[in-house]
Amino acid sequence: MKLLYSIHKYDVFMLIWLINVRMHGSLAKFSRYMSRTGDGPLYLLVAVLLYWQQGIESPLLQAILLGFLIERPIYFIVKNSLKRNRPAAALQNFHSVITPSDQFSFPSGHTSAAFMMATLISYFFPALMIPLYCWAALVGFSRVVLGVHFPTDTLVGVILGISTALFSLGQIIP
Repeated sequence: MKLLYSIHKYDVFMLIWLINVRMHGSLAKFSRYMSRTGDGPLYLLVAVLLYWQQGIESPLLQAILLGFLIERPIYFIVKNSLKRNRPAAALQNFHSVITPSDQFSFPSGHTSAAFMMATLISYFFPALMIPLYCWAALVGFSRVVLGVHFPTDTLVGVILGISTALFSLGQIIP
C-alpha cells in the first residue's frame, strides 16, 4: 500500500506541477490538437489506405487489426477493473481542460493506441520511427496536460501499446 500511495503522490505532484507551469495555456491548445490525433479516425484511415493499396494480405494491416483486437479488450478490462479515478474526480478543486470520454483513467487508451501504431508502422517503415514515437509521446503527454490522466496512466499505456504491437508482429511475421 505504501508503494501505491507513493506512486499516487508522485502522480499528483507531476500533474499539478505541469498544470501550474507558466506556459500551460499554450500547451493546452497544442495538446487539444495532439490528443485529437489519437482519437481513432487516423488509425482507421491508415487501415483503409493499407487495404486499398495492398488488400487484406498486407502484413501491416494484419498486425494493426490483430493489435487492436488484443489491445482494446485488455485496455477495457484493466480500466474497468481497477477503476482509477481521473484527476478531476480524484483531486479537490481540480478541473480538466477537456471532458474525457469515459470515467476512469488507468491506463491511457490514447497513449496505448498511439504507441501500438507507432511500433507497428515503425517495424515496416524504420525511417519513420523517430517521428512516430515523438508523435505517440506527444499524444500521451497531451492527455496529462489536458488533465484527464495522471503520468503513470500514460506510462502504462506506453507499455500496453508497445507490448501488444510486439505480440502482434510475432504472430504475423514468422
